[in-house]
Amino acid sequence: MRFDVITLFPELFAPFLEAGINRRAFSSGLVELELWNPRDFAEGNYRRVDDRPFGGGPGMVMMAEPLLRCLQAIRDDRDDRGEGEGEGSASTSVPVVLFSPIGEVLRHGTVERWSQSRGAILVCGRYEGIDQRFIDSYVDAQISLGDFVLSGGEIAAIALLDAVARLQPGVLNDEGSHQFDSFNPALDGLLDCPHYTRPEVWNDQPVPAALLSGHHAQIERWRRDRRLEITVRHRPDLIDAARSAGLLGKADEAALAGVKTRAAP
Repeated sequence: MRFDVITLFPELFAPFLEAGINRRAFSSGLVELELWNPRDFAEGNYRRVDDRPFGGGPGMVMMAEPLLRCLQAIRDDRDDRGEGEGEGSASTSVPVVLFSPIGEVLRHGTVERWSQSRGAILVCGRYEGIDQRFIDSYVDAQISLGDFVLSGGEIAAIALLDAVARLQPGVLNDEGSHQFDSFNPALDGLLDCPHYTRPEVWNDQPVPAALLSGHHAQIERWRRDRRLEITVRHRPDLIDAARSAGLLGKADEAALAGVKTRAAP
């Protein structure tokens, strides 16, 4: 799996690549990451990559030509390394993704699909955005982190890369830990339950007795009930989705009824 990132600030990715599970994922080669600066493909002494918008207005717009030259260099590099073999050239087999407010909101299911792909070319916009003609001609998909605006696409790219990397086999110390993540549609799409560790009593607050019982079924039921409780209180839409998918049983509905009774004024 290989991701190529087009960014004016490749230095922002250095801390991300040097710590924690991300270091394990990228240093081991489980996920390959290449950083490309469009300024390296701009013309003139100043390597200009932006200009004022037609029609006036504040800010600057990233120019299409340096982006296209950078994109072509990535595609040539992928082709030279044989990454398009068997599926045509890399130009057609690897999607170009732009991080944008109009894009699909990044969710767990989307991350899982990317984690099983061959990777992508990620475009990080800056300033007021990039020339729409480049988007219309070369961008295959757009992704958003939510209804807010960032200074650039780098944080969004790091979020996607982090989420994808941790799903690769061998990255997490416990291979099954991500199976119980919040939002996992392969499980039920609910939020995760609370977690506790030593000491058994902290600030006069004990660990819930069920977790100390050693009774596997009791522990699993307690965790399931807490997941239901947290989800119905904070993300009831996820409960509706799980119910529609037939993922809630009688014991789950009984637990939810209890939560609603306790939550009532």
